[in-house]
Amino acid sequence: MSNPGDIAIVDAHHHLWDLNHLHYPCLTGPPHTGFFLGDNTPIRSNYLPDDYWQDSAKHNVVATVHCEAECDRDSQIQESEWIMEIQAQHGFPNAIVGHAWFDRDNTEEILAKQAAIPLVRGIRSKPVTAPSPETTTPGAPGTMQDPKWLEGIALLEKYDLSWDLRVPAWHLEEAAAVARAFPGIRINLNHTGFPWDRSPDGLEMWRQGMLALAACPNVMTKISCLCLPDGPWRLEDNRPIVLEAIDIFGVDRCMFASNFPVDRLRASYDMIYAAFQTITADFPREDQEKLFSKNAAKFYRIDL
Repeated sequence: MSNPGDIAIVDAHHHLWDLNHLHYPCLTGPPHTGFFLGDNTPIRSNYLPDDYWQDSAKHNVVATVHCEAECDRDSQIQESEWIMEIQAQHGFPNAIVGHAWFDRDNTEEILAKQAAIPLVRGIRSKPVTAPSPETTTPGAPGTMQDPKWLEGIALLEKYDLSWDLRVPAWHLEEAAAVARAFPGIRINLNHTGFPWDRSPDGLEMWRQGMLALAACPNVMTKISCLCLPDGPWRLEDNRPIVLEAIDIFGVDRCMFASNFPVDRLRASYDMIYAAFQTITADFPREDQEKLFSKNAAKFYRIDL
C-alpha cells in the first residue's frame, strides 16, 4: 500500500464513554481487579468522538461499529440511546452492538427495546466463563450450557439481532456448539478468540477452537485485541496469529477492528492498523477491502 490512509476502514469494534453521563463500574471507583490487561488507569477518563478521531487521524476511517462498553447494566438501553445521540451529532458510529443478559427474566423485554433502536444490529452478552481451562464448570448458571441462557440467545433470531461472542480461547469449542445449535443466528467472534497463551500447547488449544467455530458458516471473527496479558504489542508476534486466523476463517469471514481505547493500553491506533496493512500488503486489493471495510459493513448492515 502506498500510505496508511490509502484504504477505507470500517472499524468493526470500538467504544465511547462519558463518565459524567453514564456509570461504567470498571472505569470508576476502586481500581478494577481481574482485568486481563491489568491496570486500566490510563483509560479511566472520557473517551468521546474527538478522542477517537485524534487516535485514528492517520487512517481513512469511513464508518465504525460501537460495541457496548460495560455500562451499568441498569442503563444498557440508555447506553445505546446515547450512542444514537452521538451519531446524530457526529455522523458516527454507524452501527451499535448493545447489551442484554440472556439468562434474566427481562431478557426479551431488553432485546425488544434494543432492536427498536435504529442503529442496533446485534448484542454482546458475555456468558459466564472460567479463569483457566482447568476450572470450567459447564452447565453452571449463565454458562453456554445453561438452559435459561440458551432460551435467551434463541430470541436473537426473532429480533434479527446478531451475537458478538467474547470468551477466552478455552471456551471456543463450547461456543461452536452454540453456533451449531442456532444456525440462524449470525455470530461475530470478538478479539480473534483471545490467543493469550502463545506457547505451542496454548496456540493448539486456540487453533482447535477457531477451527470448530470456522466450521459453522454463521460465524465470522474480528481480528482485534491481539494484546497479551503481559508484554508488548509487537508486529512480529502478532503477524502469524493474524495470518492463521484469516487462513482458518477465510478472507470473506474476517474483519479488522481497533478495540479502542482499550487496546491503547498496549499499542497506538496507528501501530495496530499499520500492522494490519503490513501483514496484508501482498493480498489482492479486493481481499484487503473485505478485511478492512466490506465484511464489517455487510455483517453490521452499514450502507457505505
